[in-house]
Amino acid sequence: MSADVLWYIPNQARPGHRGDSVTADHNSLDSLAEQALALEEHGWDGALLGTGWGRPDTFTVAAALAARTTTFNPLIAIRPGYWQPAHLASAAATLDHLTGGRVRINIVSGQDGVAQYGDDVTDRAARYARTREFLQLVRRLWTQDDVTFDGEHYRAAGATLPLRPVARDARPHPTLYFGGASPEAEEVAAAEADVQLFWGEPLDGVAERIERLRALSERVGRGLAPLQFGLRVTTFVRDTTDEAWRDAEAKVAQLAESSGRQGWRRDADHRAADRPVAVGQQRLLDLAARGDVLDENLYTAPARAGGGGAGTTWLVGSPSDVAKSLRRYQDLGVTHFVLSDTPYLDEIRRQGEQLLPLLRD
Repeated sequence: MSADVLWYIPNQARPGHRGDSVTADHNSLDSLAEQALALEEHGWDGALLGTGWGRPDTFTVAAALAARTTTFNPLIAIRPGYWQPAHLASAAATLDHLTGGRVRINIVSGQDGVAQYGDDVTDRAARYARTREFLQLVRRLWTQDDVTFDGEHYRAAGATLPLRPVARDARPHPTLYFGGASPEAEEVAAAEADVQLFWGEPLDGVAERIERLRALSERVGRGLAPLQFGLRVTTFVRDTTDEAWRDAEAKVAQLAESSGRQGWRRDADHRAADRPVAVGQQRLLDLAARGDVLDENLYTAPARAGGGGAGTTWLVGSPSDVAKSLRRYQDLGVTHFVLSDTPYLDEIRRQGEQLLPLLRD
């Protein structure tokens, strides 16, 4: 399988994320580094570290984990508005230089407590217009000298980074991942991103989005290498198919029982009780109306039980079942995968031993 396969490291202030083990030191450097080192040991390419106001600072955590590891690639989620382009370009270039080219960046444009850190751009069209300029300016700062930029949201004059990212092969700078399913988000991805990251939709939905994004790339006059595609999904793996479904159904029942006490909450209309539902999130919530199981083993029931975010849908089955499903996404053009399940450390090892070798054949 010629693809990058990454995991997810829970960058959280409170323990128990998505059913993870509850320990007092869950977000200590030793605990998080243990996960990063386990990823290296089991052959994963790296891990996504999520961002959000109320979480520990993602870039700081990523830098600390990079210093404890040798091959681990942190996919660092950041938000325009919290970061300025020059700050992100310089920080990422520095860490990329220090790690020999291991940094990846995931640009997140969804709203997230913006007033708490002084951001006032809340209109969707304005947010994505700003994100497009953010990507343009960061990329130029990474690759050009004496950069002058005069946009609606950002400006620079005669800017040159003293330290550039590592450039090698087809990687002129850290890969820029991007998510979002709204028309505004897709236009930004088609024009400016390196990798469009999808959440766990059925094959027909992913195929339709890939076709649309490729056509949109032509319409917007994309001047970069062809857009690549990634999938962020929960992989629920057990030794046998029957065992996997038995445990998945039990976990959903447990999630339903605890929903509302912690994590992501929503009302009966699938609207978040405490924040707007993003277009991509709504697409996943709406899948439940099509059935509990789609494409043989894409489990949608977690959405109704209170699960949310990038792991709303689960690929359930034996290692060979789940590997087969991931290869179907690859056949559509997906070349980047970000997988996860809880307890995170246990599943890094289990799936590293049982699933990952099937994806490397």
